[in-house]
Amino acid sequence: MPLAKALELAQEYDLDLVEVAATARPPVCKLMDYGKFKYESAMKAREARKNQAHTVIKEMKLRPKIDPHDYDTKKGHVVRFLKQGDKVKITIMFRGREQSRPELGFRLLQRLASDVEELGFIESNPKQDGRNMIMVLGPHKKKTEAMAEAREAAAVRKAERQGYGSDDDSEEQDESVDGTVENSEASDESAEAPAAEAPVVDEAEKPADKPVEGN
Repeated sequence: MPLAKALELAQEYDLDLVEVAATARPPVCKLMDYGKFKYESAMKAREARKNQAHTVIKEMKLRPKIDPHDYDTKKGHVVRFLKQGDKVKITIMFRGREQSRPELGFRLLQRLASDVEELGFIESNPKQDGRNMIMVLGPHKKKTEAMAEAREAAAVRKAERQGYGSDDDSEEQDESVDGTVENSEASDESAEAPAAEAPVVDEAEKPADKPVEGN
């Protein structure tokens, strides 16, 4: 189709003439709403970035003779990382004479892997690296699955908060209605109550005025 005819059609239908295959012979063009096309393309790219999962390796450092409370704290962090779908690099740091007892670090890594086996697995077995011993744990869940579950949990929490707020508002409205009814009843009772009559004093019972004595 001649270029002039294509431009005439685009003007007739209030569309844009867009070249989609410039290297073809002859070049290929398409009639479209170019603004709408750009908007839809941007939305698709945004949605793709939103669902894209990036592999992240977290690191947790321990000592061979770690305190039980510190161990529980470190294990809690590892559990949280695995639930988020991230890999965890566990590093045992040896100092001084501890370097002659690598079995302490090995047993600690095995204990940690056993404690979190429901959430992750040993992706890289423990190995000595200078003064440190390293092990990598991988999550059972994929990053995309963990992100989807996190979004669902956040939506549920938001819905629950909104539900609690609506319940509180309805209770406040009920209390305000009850107060209005009570006030109206009280006003009705006050309107129906007869007015108190003023006491009537008989003229005969009035005390006589004392005469004023002269000088």
